[in-house]
Amino acid sequence: MSRELKILEKLEQEINLKELQIKSLLTITQAINDNVNADDLFQMYRSFLSWEMGIKTMILYVKDEENWNCVTKINGEFNQDEKIIANIEHIKRLYVVKPEENPVLKDFDIIIPVYHKEQPIAYSLIGGIKDKEDLYNKIQFITTITNIIAVAIENKRLFKQQITQERLKKDMELAREVQKMLIPNEVFKSDFFKLDYIYQPHSTIGGDYIDFIKFEETRFCACIADISGKGVAAALLMANFQAMLQSLIYQYRDLETFIYALNEAVYRITKSDRFITFFIAEFDLKNRTMKYINAGHFPPYLLNGGKLIPLKNGTTVIGAFDKLPMIEETTIELKEDVLLFCFTDGLADLKNGENVYFDEEMIQSFILNNKDKNPKEFNEKLMEEASNHKGEMEYIDDIAILTCKLT
Repeated sequence: MSRELKILEKLEQEINLKELQIKSLLTITQAINDNVNADDLFQMYRSFLSWEMGIKTMILYVKDEENWNCVTKINGEFNQDEKIIANIEHIKRLYVVKPEENPVLKDFDIIIPVYHKEQPIAYSLIGGIKDKEDLYNKIQFITTITNIIAVAIENKRLFKQQITQERLKKDMELAREVQKMLIPNEVFKSDFFKLDYIYQPHSTIGGDYIDFIKFEETRFCACIADISGKGVAAALLMANFQAMLQSLIYQYRDLETFIYALNEAVYRITKSDRFITFFIAEFDLKNRTMKYINAGHFPPYLLNGGKLIPLKNGTTVIGAFDKLPMIEETTIELKEDVLLFCFTDGLADLKNGENVYFDEEMIQSFILNNKDKNPKEFNEKLMEEASNHKGEMEYIDDIAILTCKLT
């Protein structure tokens, strides 16, 4: 064959290769523009390398949020993914494998890393290129296709992540609106008692709940609740609980029957997957009595005639059982200087840098030292002391406090 014919033949091969590369590039680009799913893109990549580039061996690893995954391969069963990844994670540029230096990579000739914002997102391990002619151009084009595929997949992942974050943001906004509904907009005013509450939210969405129900001028209920768990589901369930409570409280004359009915209503929704700690106290100022039931809530305190009483009696948590195993309604005769202090466990769980909790002893001491303050001053002083106690530590939970003082 003459020298001229050889040149023409080589030129024709180069033109055919370029046409093939352009066609493949257009096909893959069009597939990406058409939003073809990841599995189909990986199949196109595999077919392109196997049939059009003559690659005998290939593994493509792609990274999700945390882990590397083998998404497609050509020939052979590779059961050493962890070992392979451990041997290639340091590679930042096109790498020519030397089998004698690394037996784990002996089936491959080159390794193509793909980086995005200085972070590796894919590695393609290529072995056994059939046609060794024009090897440099082939490797360059394989590298280009690998980068296009890997970046397209990363963009899909980031887009899904963004959609999820936007959905979560909207869910959190909804939950915060629901959470606001669980705290009264205004405090009842009366000549017979004074009420005040403070709600200190945590960064996550919780389910603390405070309510006041006024039956008559001298007869009213005060209650506080906390749901297990956080997030949108907890806030929505507590909103349902609020609606059920405000509906049932007017149907029953005694707290015991009311609590039984409330538990059954909550259990129908939760099936014991979640539960609610709950405390309710009913004041009858004509008869100078207070009835209460504590359903698994952190015991509130009643200061009554100079004596500080933890209000522990009642039953177990709401919603854990279809029928409450037992229930005890307690009646207390009210004397002088009556103050009821209720709170959620976010207060008692508050701790400082030395791991010292704002515990029951500290709470009791605060009540006795500040009993002469009106409820608003009492609550503000309490939150000031709690904040001073925690120092630089974060709030680990919502804090809801409710203070009622008879006048």
